[in-house]
Amino acid sequence: MEDWLSRMESKSEQNEWSSGVWDHLTAVRRQSPLVQCITNFVSMDLVANTLLSAGASPAMVHSVVEIPDFTPHIHALCVNVGTLTPEWLPSMKAAAEVASQLGKPWVLDPAAVNCSGFRLKACLELIGLKPSVIKGNGSEIIALSSASRGQTKGADSSHESTDAIEAAKSLALSSGAVVAVSGAVDIVTDGNQVIGVHNGTKMMQRITATGCSLAGLIAAFLAIDSSRGLEATVSAMSVFGIAGELGEAMANGPASLRMHLIDSLYGLDETTVRSRVNITRLG
Repeated sequence: MEDWLSRMESKSEQNEWSSGVWDHLTAVRRQSPLVQCITNFVSMDLVANTLLSAGASPAMVHSVVEIPDFTPHIHALCVNVGTLTPEWLPSMKAAAEVASQLGKPWVLDPAAVNCSGFRLKACLELIGLKPSVIKGNGSEIIALSSASRGQTKGADSSHESTDAIEAAKSLALSSGAVVAVSGAVDIVTDGNQVIGVHNGTKMMQRITATGCSLAGLIAAFLAIDSSRGLEATVSAMSVFGIAGELGEAMANGPASLRMHLIDSLYGLDETTVRSRVNITRLG
């Protein structure tokens, strides 16, 4: 009897997640939120096309001169430090400050945060501007969590997302942000709840900028449900993973997967989303 009840509860929760994911995607398509992306040179094209395919409106506005006029009008912000330079950091900080002051959600993607002291310091300063979500791989989240506690040891680049659960919870509690860890199983936590997103495909790791694009998509989902950051983040990660699964089924390799990923994201329908969502509660 207990096993049967457990299965029924699990199925009921899965149905709730499936409904929530579809509702979030539908809202993004209906509202077409304006997402400002201060991202790296490598990822601009795929980030913009990912957002467009999902129904959002990307704006690749980087100049610090434009921040005071432009950023107050956005619905969400995504900051990615992949090709960080001293010239771009003031723009990132200015946009994040405006977003925080105006209560607009924003996402920090601390790409390769553990590769230099300059990058780590910049990311810690950005975290001080209260991102809604911090999204990184396992090594990046472990490095950030350690640094936020005053530890300086770098992270191993081979860390999986599940290795970073405790670090993610600690970082979420210290920063006030939802922390998303991408990997074979995507992890999302607010410091208390831990959710696993099991959608996606390994081949996506062979395409540069998929992680950056996911950060942009999370920003779009936050824009339409900023009061439920954990749920919006989970939905964005599931949708992107499902699009990857569908794309891989049609692809001959990473190059064609990139094309089919965008097409699949654009063409997602309710039946497909509801049947493919694979989300579990890990804690």
